[in-house]
Amino acid sequence: MKPRLLAAVTAALLTITMAGCSASPSTPATPGLTKLTIGLTYQPDIQFAPIYVAAKEGFFAQAGLDVIIRHHGASESLFGALQAGQEDVVFAGGDEMMQARSQGVDVVNIATIYQQYPLAILTPVNTPFHDVVSLKGRSIGLPGEYGENWFALLLLLQQNNMTVDDVNVVSIGYTQQAALMGGKVDAVVGFVNNDAVRLAAADFPVQMMPLTGLIGSGLGVSSKTLKNQTPALTAMWGAIAKAMAICVDAPQQAINDSMSFVPGLDQADNQKMAMATLTATTKLYGTRADFGQQDSATWASMADFMSSAGLLDKPVVATDAYTTQIVPPIVS
Repeated sequence: MKPRLLAAVTAALLTITMAGCSASPSTPATPGLTKLTIGLTYQPDIQFAPIYVAAKEGFFAQAGLDVIIRHHGASESLFGALQAGQEDVVFAGGDEMMQARSQGVDVVNIATIYQQYPLAILTPVNTPFHDVVSLKGRSIGLPGEYGENWFALLLLLQQNNMTVDDVNVVSIGYTQQAALMGGKVDAVVGFVNNDAVRLAAADFPVQMMPLTGLIGSGLGVSSKTLKNQTPALTAMWGAIAKAMAICVDAPQQAINDSMSFVPGLDQADNQKMAMATLTATTKLYGTRADFGQQDSATWASMADFMSSAGLLDKPVVATDAYTTQIVPPIVS
């Protein structure tokens, strides 16, 4: 999942932006430690708390790693730095990785962090639009006909025996919150751990129409990195999993640890919003046993859906898009 540019209405609540391409605070390379660069999207955000916590608590160093946290530039392509060798690991949606593979990008998901897909159709609670079918003939806003918002909409429509011809799809840029609050659209496709949280904080509660069938955010690497850095990647995942447990069990500690990485997080109002966002985000992790797990059935069905929906330049074998080498499956 990528945090998005927020509308002006959200800025009044909390908008922590970061211009250009830069790296978050990290220590210089340490002799004896294996260096890894983890790429995150361009805006430092509490949603990346597991990475920040693992760095701040020293979990990476304890695992023999010197990790650099790199936030992308605002106009940088999601997988560009991975392809250029500037990053070893990238935080991205499993569906985004699958689409990228169809376009010739060598990326493999090594751990799925969001066991629950983070996007849903959002409608105001005081409207009669309680399910997808009730939106026939109505307007649905999303950034554009691309990316995870678009994937989610297409699948939700398909699951309800509908197509885009049954609704009015409106490209609104990254203004879901303003558009919904202003009545410009009847519904939006938004993140349950971002848009829905911020709308609730603005005293504009929404009802959500979630979906299953797509793979949420995880960690992607090249096949070369997977082959050559298997021990380092395994150690990295162990550190992140420990940090995820802190995010779940001690969210205030996670927020405190993240202050070094997210500008303005030391302010009380921002911390309140961060707590709400982190709480919503940790619900996406699944149970402790689910941390990092790969859902082979969903990977396979997602490959079929994305191919049939014209979202793949060429077919992708699902098992080529992910691995269980770093996070072994649970043996029942």
